[in-house]
Amino acid sequence: MAVQDLSDLFGAGSELEQLIGRFSPRPGQVLMAKAIEEALADQMDLVVEAATGTGKTLAYLLPVLLQTERAIISTGTLNLQDQLFNRDLPLALNALGIEKDTALLKGRSNYLCLHRLEQYEKDESVRDGEWSDDFAAVYAWARHTLSGDVAELDSVGTDSGVWPFVTSTQDNCLGNECPLFSKCHVVRARRQAQAADLVVVNHHLLFADLSLKQTGFGEVLPGADVMVIDEAHQIPDTAMRFFSEGISAWQVRELARDSLAACGQAPGTLAILRKPTEQVRAAIDRAMARFADMPAKGEFSKIAGLVPEFESLIKALRTLQQGLSEVAEQSRDLSNCLERATSLEKRLGHFVAGDREYIRWFSNRSGRFSLNLTPLDIAEPLREIRAQTPATWIMTSATLGVAGKFDHFTRRLGLDHCRELIIPTPFDYASQTRLWIPKELPEPSSPHHTEALLEQVMPLIKASQGRAFLLFTSHRALRQAAIWLRANTDFNLQVQEEAARRTLLERFLSEPNSILLGAASFWEGVDVPGKSLSVVVIDKLPFAPPDDPILEATIKAATEKGERAFATVQIPHAVLSLKQGVGRLIRQAEDFGVMVIGDPRIKTRSYGRIFLKSLPAMTEVDAVNEAIDFLYEQFEEVDD
Repeated sequence: MAVQDLSDLFGAGSELEQLIGRFSPRPGQVLMAKAIEEALADQMDLVVEAATGTGKTLAYLLPVLLQTERAIISTGTLNLQDQLFNRDLPLALNALGIEKDTALLKGRSNYLCLHRLEQYEKDESVRDGEWSDDFAAVYAWARHTLSGDVAELDSVGTDSGVWPFVTSTQDNCLGNECPLFSKCHVVRARRQAQAADLVVVNHHLLFADLSLKQTGFGEVLPGADVMVIDEAHQIPDTAMRFFSEGISAWQVRELARDSLAACGQAPGTLAILRKPTEQVRAAIDRAMARFADMPAKGEFSKIAGLVPEFESLIKALRTLQQGLSEVAEQSRDLSNCLERATSLEKRLGHFVAGDREYIRWFSNRSGRFSLNLTPLDIAEPLREIRAQTPATWIMTSATLGVAGKFDHFTRRLGLDHCRELIIPTPFDYASQTRLWIPKELPEPSSPHHTEALLEQVMPLIKASQGRAFLLFTSHRALRQAAIWLRANTDFNLQVQEEAARRTLLERFLSEPNSILLGAASFWEGVDVPGKSLSVVVIDKLPFAPPDDPILEATIKAATEKGERAFATVQIPHAVLSLKQGVGRLIRQAEDFGVMVIGDPRIKTRSYGRIFLKSLPAMTEVDAVNEAIDFLYEQFEEVDD
């Protein structure tokens, strides 16, 4: 189809208008679709910032479906992946009047593992233990599911402790040596993907495949004409994780548990493995006990004193390796445990020894720790991957640019030659919103900042009868705010970590006078259109904490190159995070609301101009009464 014909596909009287009840032509959508069509024709990579309301999903689906034989589309989350596959893709195919073989593919941990289900059905501690009801539900569901996608089973929560026992990971999957390989749900899903014209994946699976960290089934993704990366702002961090190497306390404990479980199918092996397994458990318990008093995150120097515990664990893993090597030939499960013990011992040794090209850092939650080696530079490995997969890459998100430029994004990903495009918002922010930056607030570092901000915004939130998101840059501030609000107001508080994300959002929408308090994970991917959300308060500019080990190393590397790290590293990261938070307020053309930024630095520091220039053009007010008057006017118009 010729470039100019795309206008007809998105225009008045089009099939899209017939299929979508509230459809209206959007110039930005056509502009984006044409840019993608031209990029595909010229085999040129394209980076597109498409503001909320552009309709970017259909803007890339239609030209991709028309111009390519095989496409991979990657989304940021499983929920977006399901939405794209089950809603947007069928809509696009209907609008075009064409047929394509499509497939939805998730990571292996999202599918029921029949072998592990069978293995742990014989384990009384699991079958009849803490998660016995959930195990029974999974066991019943396993008899009739065709896909094995765990999302089908609504009665068992995603946070249930049963899932690690009945799903597989890269470490414990037996691959084509599994006795139930012919019935494997992962195998079936991957074969469907290999045969499909268009495959919908998520970023984690994309990089697991591209970085060749998943084995046993062969590669699925190479061979595509185009890679469309939606929510592309997540890609740098996702890529960094998948180029990392690590070991966690969970992996070690799971290895010990699986080694004992495997003995049940191999007579005589328990006598050989009981003592080595106990030694591994004792060593990991000692390390976890030492970690109980350690910070939540930090670089290696903060845990250098734990090297004796690590060396003890290495020794215990080697002893378990020796025991497993004696019995590995008796079953594929025992052989798999030997491979895992060898890998974990090697990775732990690598972490202790260090590598100048990698950052050594840890994360910790009540002793449940993980140790990580993360590469400082991901541009080069990404260049190599893209050279091996000669497809056109389309990267898009609502938040990629900083003051109208993509340098920080393209440089980090090694995108040396690509086209760039910014699609401005179709919303009239000047009339739909008001921006209020409260005056006379303490500096963000002050212990009184959170309370002072809440006191200033409370008249506004009372005027809106709740209907507010309060977004915080730290969990400490979030908890402080929750305590203050419970002591001084009668709002229904929906507080992150007090319930599941979906539950909090359902309560926010259904319970009057509700306020939702969230930290990092609520700054993006939360969609509450209409007057249900009328106020968004952001407590501070979202600079990453200075003690973040990866940030520390990145700043050091940038400084050694002669860069001003604050300008090239910290400000771009914070600007993109702020844009995500601000993006919660206006989701559709009829929305309205007040945006509150409780950080005086956006006005008093020179870098504040970069933040303001990167945000939509909201009309600023000087006082809370002006913001309240605006809300009352909007409520009256809606009620009329």
